[in-house]
Amino acid sequence: MTLTETLMALFNFRREATAPAPASAALEAFLKGYSIEVMPRTAEKVDSFRDILPAGTRVYIAHIDGTPIEDMVATAKRLNAEGFPVMPHFPARIIKDKATLLDWVARYKGEAGVKQGLLLAGGVAQPAGDFHTSMQLLESGAFDGFERLHVAGHPEGNKDIDPDGSDRAVMEAARWKSAFAERTDAKMAMATQFCFEADPVIAWVDRLKAEGVNLPVHIGVAGPAKLQTLIKFAIACGVGPSLRVLQKRAMDVTKLLMPYEPTEFVQALAAHKAANPGFGIESVHFFPLGGIKTNATWATENGGASGVPASQA
Repeated sequence: MTLTETLMALFNFRREATAPAPASAALEAFLKGYSIEVMPRTAEKVDSFRDILPAGTRVYIAHIDGTPIEDMVATAKRLNAEGFPVMPHFPARIIKDKATLLDWVARYKGEAGVKQGLLLAGGVAQPAGDFHTSMQLLESGAFDGFERLHVAGHPEGNKDIDPDGSDRAVMEAARWKSAFAERTDAKMAMATQFCFEADPVIAWVDRLKAEGVNLPVHIGVAGPAKLQTLIKFAIACGVGPSLRVLQKRAMDVTKLLMPYEPTEFVQALAAHKAANPGFGIESVHFFPLGGIKTNATWATENGGASGVPASQA
C-alpha cells in the first residue's frame, strides 16, 4: 500500500469512527440528567449554555486556587440566569477560615441563587487556614438550608489521602459522609474523579454498598479530548489503574489521529445499569477536558432525548 493509500485509509477510518450512532435506550437513560463542570475562564468561551446543554443540567463550577471569589459568583449568577442549577466547588484547603466560608456562601446565595455545593478537600498540599477536609465543611453549619451537597469519590483511590496505596482512609471517610447524609435534610451524592475503564468502576461501586456507603454515585467521565491532553490530566489527577486504557490507545497509530471519546466506557456502564437497576450509579458527571462545546456535542450526538439542548427542546 502506498503512503497516499495508507493516509486515505486512516482518514476514512477516522470519519467512520466519529459518525454518531443512534442512542440505545440504555445509553439514553444513563445520560439523562447528566452534569458538567466549568471554570470561570472556560465558561466565558460559551456564548449561550442553552444552545449546548439540556434544560436543567447541573453545572459545577470548579474553584481553582487563586480564582477570585468574585469571578466564581459572577459565573454562577450567569448560569443561574440562563436557567441552570449551579453547584460551585468549596475546596476546604483554600478557605482561610469560617468567616471566609460564610462570606462565600452568603455571596453565592444572595447574588446567584445557589442552593447546591460540592464539598471537597481540594488539590493543594498545605491548607490555607482552618479547614483541610470536606467533613469539616459539612460539620461547620455553613451549608444549612442547601438543597443538595455533593462530596468527592475516588474509584481508584487517592494517594494524597492514602499514601500507602490502599483506600483505607478514603473508605472510612466515605462511611462518615454516608452517615452524615442520613442526618441532614440535604440530598447528598458522591461525584467521582474521571475514569476510563468500566469493570474497576463497577467493582468499586458494588464495594461501596458492601461497606455500608449508601451515597448515590455520580460517575466522573472525561469528555472528548486529544489523547495527550487526557494523559496529562490523568497523571496530574492521580488516575492510576485505568490509565492503561489510554496507554494502550496511544500504541495504536489509527487512534492517535482521533480524539478520545468516552463512548465505550459510558456504554458499558449504561448496559450494566440497565441489567442491574439497583446499581449505585445515579448519574454521569462530565469533565470537559477537550472543551465544553465539544463535550456537549458528544452528549447531543450520543444521548438521544437526554442530550437535546434547551434551546432546541
